[in-house]
Amino acid sequence: MGNKLFGTDGIRGIANEEPITSETALRLGRALAHVFRARAGRHHRILIGKDTRLSGYMLETAIASGICSMGADVWLVGPMPTPAIAFLTRSMRADAGVVISASHNPFHENGIKFFSREGFKLDAATEERIEELVLNDGELAYKRAGGAEIGKAARIDDAAGRYLVFLKSCLPRTLTLDGLKIAIDCANGACYHVGPDVFSELGADVCAIGSDPDGRNINQDCGALHPERLAGMVRKAGADAGIALDGDGDRAILVDERGALLDGDDVMAMLGRKLAAAGKLAHRTVVATVMSNLGLDRSLAAAGVRTVRTDVGDPAVVHEMLQGGYNFGGEQSGHLIFMEQATTGDGLLTALLVLAHMAESGKPLSALRMMERVPQVLENVRVRERRPLAEIPEVTQAIALAQQKLGSGGRLLVRYSGTEMMARVMVEGDDKAAIRTLAASIAAAIGRQLGL
Repeated sequence: MGNKLFGTDGIRGIANEEPITSETALRLGRALAHVFRARAGRHHRILIGKDTRLSGYMLETAIASGICSMGADVWLVGPMPTPAIAFLTRSMRADAGVVISASHNPFHENGIKFFSREGFKLDAATEERIEELVLNDGELAYKRAGGAEIGKAARIDDAAGRYLVFLKSCLPRTLTLDGLKIAIDCANGACYHVGPDVFSELGADVCAIGSDPDGRNINQDCGALHPERLAGMVRKAGADAGIALDGDGDRAILVDERGALLDGDDVMAMLGRKLAAAGKLAHRTVVATVMSNLGLDRSLAAAGVRTVRTDVGDPAVVHEMLQGGYNFGGEQSGHLIFMEQATTGDGLLTALLVLAHMAESGKPLSALRMMERVPQVLENVRVRERRPLAEIPEVTQAIALAQQKLGSGGRLLVRYSGTEMMARVMVEGDDKAAIRTLAASIAAAIGRQLGL
């Protein structure tokens, strides 16, 4: 096992290879329970949910065993979206929540992330303490519970119902989706059951795909990363809108009635301006990451709304929102955080609020677009290591040359992925051919120096 477990969004890797093994999962369960058991108060309870990956059974059992061995109880909710785990942890007064998922990654990968009792992802200091205990497991050996103090596990059979009630409570009580035809792609993931249900319970006519998971087909040519099939279905079925979710349900890509895609930037422009017009956008500010399109800034500015930028990742967005007192933000990828309703990105909540906007306005989704996109090119390069780019002369020279050619009329971002062995090159500007050439030149330099 390496000396670093946590990345930008929990722990990820190949299932049954370190650190995503039963042995490490058991130690993680023990460490998590110990950290929260050390806090004064009643007998402790930790909630565990997962997506539909085959390896989820293995990891769920191991983590639960570790937690029980330290004298804490476990609540098991089975396959549920990540935002549902955050909500249930908070609403059921659990001491912590565990999500077993690798989000949009293929089925042979998996991941583990934790939520605090408030429903937020754990702070860096708590993650570091858990990591220290896992990597030095002997510290916990003499602290295991014994006898009647050993914890027990129980299944929460009404978890889905609790989450559905929460989602519907985020809309005005008098609002329904009667008369709307909705297509949804659940990515064969954690939303396969609750996704179609919430829209049908609100009165929509629902057509669902990606809702038949077999443990191996999660994200496979479906969901938020592959919305083309959904777009075709929307056009063929004459649906009013389509919703493409990812494997753990914390992001959504939308499709309008013509089959055109709307990503997180489109939705932030649309709902940011709507909230501002209603006087409900805190500090008239939307929080976005450095990956969001310049068109978002321009659209919001036209309505007198400010854009604050953060590093990539919804934890960075949430941190900035909490620090600045903002209530709406997110990522281009479709992770959107509505802080007054939820503590993390929620694809179903995002879709519901967009559909509510459609129902209230009486307009088709295509007419609610508020953003003109600035051309943007993204190149992904698989790498064998994450060596600091500033230490590689060929790469720094390629970046400097591109920045010089872009001038003040565009943006350039080169970074490593926090969840995959990948370097990402993003170039933005009004000349599509020029930015494509610049992105390709930087990606080629990275590939020559770090590629597989």
